[in-house]
Amino acid sequence: MARWWALFWWAYLVWTILSWTLSVEQIVVGAVLSALTALVCARLGPVAGPWTLLRPRRVAGLARLAGVVVVRVVRANVALTRRIWSPRIPLRSGMIVVPTRVTGDGTLTAVGLFTSVIVDSQLVDIDRRRHELQYHGVWIDSAEARANRDRINGPIEDRLRWAGLR
Repeated sequence: MARWWALFWWAYLVWTILSWTLSVEQIVVGAVLSALTALVCARLGPVAGPWTLLRPRRVAGLARLAGVVVVRVVRANVALTRRIWSPRIPLRSGMIVVPTRVTGDGTLTAVGLFTSVIVDSQLVDIDRRRHELQYHGVWIDSAEARANRDRINGPIEDRLRWAGLR
């Protein structure tokens, strides 16, 4: 029952974020779909409930992570816009391989999603055995893997680790 309850609240949270409407119909449909989703998915394995995010250290860590991601998204969008509007500024795009320190499924997913929201680097492939991520970058400063990790996925991984998400 605890697994169903956790899944129900995760599904309902996603429904609320995606629909972004609080009418009676949306609430009822979201609750029914969330209950059915939780019923189907409950037998797949253990689930952490959304309330685990409310631990003080996690809240602070996730707030720091959100701040870093927002700043990097804005900075990358402004830089890309500048490159598009100024043809004199060349693109040095390419594929790069960077090391990663995270190993968990959820953390790798979070790193991939957060780094791909930032338009100057898009996750292309994951090599779990070698602990490497492959990105397509809009502007490649260096071919050195450590420097690229420090620039692309390192800040996200560090903040996820600080928040207690491994």
